[in-house]
Amino acid sequence: MARLKEKYENEVRPALVERFGYRNRLESPRLEKVVINMGVGEARENPKALEAAVKDLTLIAGQRPVITKARKSVASFKIREGMSIGCKVTLRGKRMYEFLDKLFNVALPRVRDFRGVSPKAFDGRGNYTLGLREQIIFPEISYDQVEKVRGMDIIIVTTANTDEEARELLKSLGMPFRAL
Repeated sequence: MARLKEKYENEVRPALVERFGYRNRLESPRLEKVVINMGVGEARENPKALEAAVKDLTLIAGQRPVITKARKSVASFKIREGMSIGCKVTLRGKRMYEFLDKLFNVALPRVRDFRGVSPKAFDGRGNYTLGLREQIIFPEISYDQVEKVRGMDIIIVTTANTDEEARELLKSLGMPFRAL
C-alpha cells in the first residue's frame, strides 16, 4: 500500500471523522483523482515540443499522457480546431497517492523561495488547483535533458463538500500550505 494512503486510512480519516462529526467514517472526504495538465503553445510551429512535453509528463506521472486538441479555432492565437495544443494525465489509486507523496515531500520543497502553497486556490467544491512554473523540480527530470522549461497545472479532486473539509484533508496529508 502507498505510504500516503496508509497515512490516510490510519491517521487522517479518523481525525476528520472526529473534527467534522461525521456519523459514518465513509462520509469523510477522500482523494478521488489528480489531473496534471501541460499546455504546449509552441506545438503549432514545433511538433517536437509536444513530444518533449509528453516525454516529461510520462516520467513525472509514471503514466502516458493524452494529447489534448483545441476545441475551437482562435484566430488571435493562430489555433485551428483540432490542433494538438497540450497533454494531460489523470492519476487514480496507487499512482495518485505515490505522485502526491512525491509532490508534497520532494518536488515542492525544491521550488525556489518556497514558503508554501496558497490556501485560497480551492474552487468552492473541495477541489484544489496548483500551478507550477517549471517541470525540473521533479527528481525524474534531468536538467541537462530539458529543451525548454515548461509549467503545468495540477488539479487535486476530492469528495469533500466544502473547501474547509478539503483544506483539512490536504493539510493532514502533508500539503505545505502557507499561513494566511
